[in-house]
Amino acid sequence: MSTRTTQEEIRRRRTFAIISHPDAGKTTLTEKFLLYGGAINLAGSVKGKATARHAVSDWMEIEKQRGISVTSSVLQFEYDDCCINILDTPGHQDFSEDTYRTLMAADQAIMVIDGSKGVEAQTKKLFKVCTMRHIPIFTFINKMDRDAMDTFELLDDIENNLGIATCPRNWPIGSGKDFKGIYDRESGQIVTYADTMKGTKEGTETLIPLEDQAAAQAATGEAAYEQLTGELELLDGAGAEFDVEAVRRGELTPVFFGSALQNFGVERFLKRFLELGMAPGGRTAADGAEIDAETHDFTAFVFKIQANMNKAHRDRIAFMRICSGRYDADAEVKHVRSGRVMRLSQPQQLMADERKILSEAFAGDIIGVFDPGLFAIGDTLCMPRDNVTYEGIPTFAPEHFARVRQVDTMKRKQFVKGIEQIAQEGAIQIFQEYNTGMEEIIVGVVGVLQFDVLKFRLQSEYNVEIILDNLPYEYIRWVDSPDVDMDRLSGTSDMKKIRDMNGRPLLLFINEWSPQMTIERNKGLILSEFRKN
Repeated sequence: MSTRTTQEEIRRRRTFAIISHPDAGKTTLTEKFLLYGGAINLAGSVKGKATARHAVSDWMEIEKQRGISVTSSVLQFEYDDCCINILDTPGHQDFSEDTYRTLMAADQAIMVIDGSKGVEAQTKKLFKVCTMRHIPIFTFINKMDRDAMDTFELLDDIENNLGIATCPRNWPIGSGKDFKGIYDRESGQIVTYADTMKGTKEGTETLIPLEDQAAAQAATGEAAYEQLTGELELLDGAGAEFDVEAVRRGELTPVFFGSALQNFGVERFLKRFLELGMAPGGRTAADGAEIDAETHDFTAFVFKIQANMNKAHRDRIAFMRICSGRYDADAEVKHVRSGRVMRLSQPQQLMADERKILSEAFAGDIIGVFDPGLFAIGDTLCMPRDNVTYEGIPTFAPEHFARVRQVDTMKRKQFVKGIEQIAQEGAIQIFQEYNTGMEEIIVGVVGVLQFDVLKFRLQSEYNVEIILDNLPYEYIRWVDSPDVDMDRLSGTSDMKKIRDMNGRPLLLFINEWSPQMTIERNKGLILSEFRKN
C-alpha cells in the first residue's frame, strides 16, 4: 500500500506509447528502458529467465516466430521515482487499429525513427493519430551507429512530412563508422560514443566541454569537431526555440539521437523525457464534462481485450486505463453500459504476459482484469454513485474480406467460441450471410496479416484448422436507415448483403462508386463508413 497521497502518486506517473515504422528499433529501445528500471536484467529476456531470448514485449507465440509485434503490450516499471507505464504498439501497418486504441490510453508518445531512412509510411499514419489527440511527441532518432541521413535533412524530413516543428536537444557527431558521439545542448558537453556490449546496461561515456577544444578534438578528430561547431552555429541561428508548453500542446517535438542497440544516448533520453513528459491530466467525458485526474473519484475505460494470454487458464483479460482517482481492489465499481455494480476480478499489473495482483492503482496506470464476457472495447467504469461515460473508441472499417471454412466440421463449438472471442478483442470483425446465419461466416480485417494471425490463433489456442477464401469486396457500409426493407433494396451488381454479430445490416461492394449509386437508387437510404458503438 502506498504511503504517498493519491495526488503524489498520480503526479509521478508517465504513461506513454512507443510508435515507429517496423524495424526502426522500437522493441530494442523499450527493452533498454526496462533494463534501466531493473524490470529485466538482460535484453531479450524476462528477469529470472535468461534462456527466454525473445523480446519481453513480444509475448504471443506468433510474434516470437515471426519477429514482429502484432499485439500491444503493457509494461510497468519504476525509474528515478517515476512510475512508468509503457504501451508498446505493433509497428506493422496491418495492426494500425490496435495501435490506435492503444494511443487512446496514452498521455504522450515516443516516436522512433531510423536515422538512415527518416520518416517512413507507417510513421506518418501513427503520427496522424497522435495529432488527432494533440498528444506530445518525443522523437528518438535511432541507429546512429550506422550510416545515417544528413542531420538537417532528417529534421526537415520530420517537419515536412509530419508538419511538426523540431527542436534537437542533442546533436550527433558523425554516423556509422564515423559516429563519435553526441553534443548535449543543455550541458554544453560532448558525450563520446563507446561500442558497448549488446544487452548491457552501462556504457562508458566521457564528457568533454565543447569549449575545451584540445580535448574535444582529441576525442572526435579535428574534422568532426570543425563540422560540429559549424552545424551548431547554423542550428542556433535557424532552429526552433525550445518551448515546453509547445511540446505539451503537440506543436513541437524534442529530438534526441542515439543507438538503442548499442545503448548509447538511451538513458539520457529517458531522463529528459521523464522531466518534460506530462503526468496524467484530465479527460473529457461524452457529455463534455472535464474529469480531473487528481480530484475526481476513480474512472477508467477499456481499450483492449486479450484472450488466452495464459493458455493454461483459457482466460480473457480486459485492459483498462485509469483516468482519474485511485482504484482500490476491494471497492465496488460500476460498469456504466450495463449499470452493473461489482468488484473487478483479479486486478493485475502486467509485464507483457507476466502478472502481479494489485491492491491499488492510480490515474495513468493500466490494469488488466479478468473478463467474464461482460466488457467491450470503449466501456467506461466509475464509482457506483457516479455516472461518467467516456466517448467510445471508433472502429476502423475493414478493407479485406474472406469466407471462413472449418477443416473439421465436428469442431464447430470450438470454432464459434474462438472466432467470437478473437472478434471481441477487436483484431477482426465477423459477419454472417444476410439470410443464412452463423453457418456462413465472413471475416473482415484492416490488414491482410491479420488473416494469418487468425489462422494461427484458432489452431494454437482452440485446436481448430480453417481455410480462408478471399472475397473481392473492398468497401463496407453500415445501413443506418431504420426503416429500410433489405429484401427490396435495389443495389448494384457487385453488392453483397451481410449482417454483423448484433444483427445490424451491412453492405459490401467491390467498386468505390457503388455505395453512392445504391444510395441514389433507394430513397431515404443512409449508409455509414463507420460502426456506431
